[in-house]
Amino acid sequence: QVQLVESGGGLVQPGGSLRLSCAASGSIFRINLMGWYRQAPGKQRELVAFITYISSTNYADSVKGRFTISRDNARNTVSLQMNSLKPEDTAVYYCKAVIASRAGTSPADYWGQGTQVTVSS
Repeated sequence: QVQLVESGGGLVQPGGSLRLSCAASGSIFRINLMGWYRQAPGKQRELVAFITYISSTNYADSVKGRFTISRDNARNTVSLQMNSLKPEDTAVYYCKAVIASRAGTSPADYWGQGTQVTVSS
C-alpha cells in the first residue's frame, strides 16, 4: 500500500559526492518524519539524518557539515546530498518514512529496500 523507492547509490572516490533520493507512493495522507539510515557490514543500522514535516533537521555527528537532508512535501520525496565522502561512509543506505495512510489513523514506519554506497579509491 505504501512503497519507498530509493535511488542514487553507487561507487565514488574519497572526497566525492553522491545524492540519494527516496520517493514514497501509495496510500498516503501525511508523511511526518523522513530520514536516512545506514548499515555497514558487521555493524548495526544507524541514523544518518532525519527531517520533519516542517523541515527541521537532525544529523549524526559523523556526517554533520558534509551531508544535507531535504524533502519535497508536494512530491513525497526526501533526498540526501552527501559531500566529502569518506571510506567509512560505505554502507547500505535506507530511507525511512513515518506515514499516516488516512486521516485519523496512526502513522506507521515504512522502509525502502536500501541502496549501496561505496566510497573507495
